Amino acid sequence: LAGCTSCSRGIREVDYTPVVGDGWDVSTPEAEGLDAALVDRLYSNASRAETTLGVVVMRHGRLVAEAYFNGADRDTATLVQSVTKSVTSAVTGIAISQGYLEGVDQRAIEFFPELNDRITDSRKRFISIRQMLQMRAGFLWEESSPELFELLYAGFHPRNFADVPLVRPPATEMQYSNLSAYLVGVIVARATGTDLRSYTQENLFDPIGVEINDWTIGWEGYYNGHADLSLTTRDMARFGQLYLDGGVYEGEQIVPEEWVRASLVSYSRDVWPYRIGRNFKEMTYGYFWWSAVAGDERFWFAWGHGGQVIALAPEHDLVVVVKADPSFGDHGDRSWRRERENLNLAADFIASLPDES
Repeated sequence: LAGCTSCSRGIREVDYTPVVGDGWDVSTPEAEGLDAALVDRLYSNASRAETTLGVVVMRHGRLVAEAYFNGADRDTATLVQSVTKSVTSAVTGIAISQGYLEGVDQRAIEFFPELNDRITDSRKRFISIRQMLQMRAGFLWEESSPELFELLYAGFHPRNFADVPLVRPPATEMQYSNLSAYLVGVIVARATGTDLRSYTQENLFDPIGVEINDWTIGWEGYYNGHADLSLTTRDMARFGQLYLDGGVYEGEQIVPEEWVRASLVSYSRDVWPYRIGRNFKEMTYGYFWWSAVAGDERFWFAWGHGGQVIALAPEHDLVVVVKADPSFGDHGDRSWRRERENLNLAADFIASLPDES
């Protein structure tokens, strides 16, 4: 088994029968063509993980497996960390379709007129929404600098667009940047004339039956577009299924189909230098969505610190969600080991599935 991480210890029995109700179309792995032994292995591995809170599997749009661990249940809402970025990407596409934004090539500076006199690096005047969505605006990954890491946890401000330096020309190399996602969230709020939480709830989550549990608001009244959204495991699955279905929910186009397609394109390749696992090969980046190859299949995923995962496996018509302790403020070796453990639950399971071509 390609996804076997605990073969020598055997299978630990876990009841992953979904709870019927709440408007969910519930089925079983066998009825949806999944090998129950592979699903057993997934949940056995999850039961041994130190920080896993919940695992949900959707197949053909139906909820086929769910189980919760370490004191969590289906109503447990915790921080999804940088999975928030993928939500921010979705509402950016919605804002464009509603005419609030001209498009991805619109310049960011148009939404920060108060910074015109503070911009000393002329390259910033040409940074586009597209470049920020692709993490190619030129800002540095905050964890690579003590000063920026401190800024990340102190909280961003719109003025950081002007005062945080670029480390490379825009539209060149991809560099993960929380600031970029924060700024996109501010742009959506300013363009729509409301706050990011209200706009997201009304235009993205209300139509698919998701209720925002909590979302951290920054010093100047802007919700964090880069992190700090709280959802349940099922909420994450709803959002993942929406993207797997091309932005359609119950026959209604919620996120424009062309935006979903554009978001799940590999604009930058070889984007993660650190080892995650054998089934995270050839990692790429889209519009606030990651991608990797597990086994022989490329899958897309939203990824948050601690090991929050919404994995889309189109060839299998499958969504796998892993919710974990968000490890807020913990970025040490132990935290990264636990994060990898959660990420690999999803990727190893996808890799274990037989080729259906």
